[in-house]
Amino acid sequence: MTTWEIIAEKSRNLPVDQQQEVLDFVEFLRARHERKHPLRDPAGLWKGFDVSPEDIAEARREMWGNFPRSDI
Repeated sequence: MTTWEIIAEKSRNLPVDQQQEVLDFVEFLRARHERKHPLRDPAGLWKGFDVSPEDIAEARREMWGNFPRSDI
């Protein structure tokens, strides 16, 4: 007897509300293992952008320019 046949046989004798719980659990397991959106290659995220070390340094100065703040 296959696993599928065992599951069908055992759940056939359950009350309808518990059969629904079995179905909900199967859906939960299936959703947990499916990927909604495939992962993208991180190397392609910057394709078409030319970011220099100077650009990075300027962005850091802008973000951290007033750190630490004395008014907190």
